[in-house]
Amino acid sequence: MLKITEKAKEMLDQFAEQSENEGDLALKVDIIGRGPKGFQYDLQLVDKSDAQEDDIGAEVSGVAVLVGARSAPYLDGTTLDYKETLMGGGFSFDNPNPLWIDDLSKAVAEVIAEQVNPVVASHGGHVDLLGVDDGKAIIAFGGGCQGCGMVDVTLKQGVEVMITDGVPEVTEVIDATDHEAGANPFY
Repeated sequence: MLKITEKAKEMLDQFAEQSENEGDLALKVDIIGRGPKGFQYDLQLVDKSDAQEDDIGAEVSGVAVLVGARSAPYLDGTTLDYKETLMGGGFSFDNPNPLWIDDLSKAVAEVIAEQVNPVVASHGGHVDLLGVDDGKAIIAFGGGCQGCGMVDVTLKQGVEVMITDGVPEVTEVIDATDHEAGANPFY
């Protein structure tokens, strides 16, 4: 499970005191993507009653923690710290885990990196693998692809074809992108 340093706990306590939420707070941690610099995290203080059905709950260094089920295996042995710099401070993760644990996810990530992203990059976009569940690859579009009016065509005639051809164990590709978010969505 996740480890929390004293400095990170101190800062979490400060943020909890400043929170307008009057409920019983928990630290919610999820891995929301992967990139060239490693994992991308979502870190929030949430009311414990807002826990998702599949969240894994624990107490770490006196802090109630909720971890998304899909993220849990990738957070084992990870340390959450708070580092101060001349430009301010922020939470940081020291995560010893590989980006993908299973061979199927590794294979899909390789197809995305080598075949899909070079194509969508010409339109200013990128595709991130969020995970693989029951033969379904779950992806998110970003950059110029987020909110693009042609994203359904790109998904079904491009991305899905490349992934299912490259990794036959994958039978479907699911777009989990919030296409209405962002500064200039086309939707």
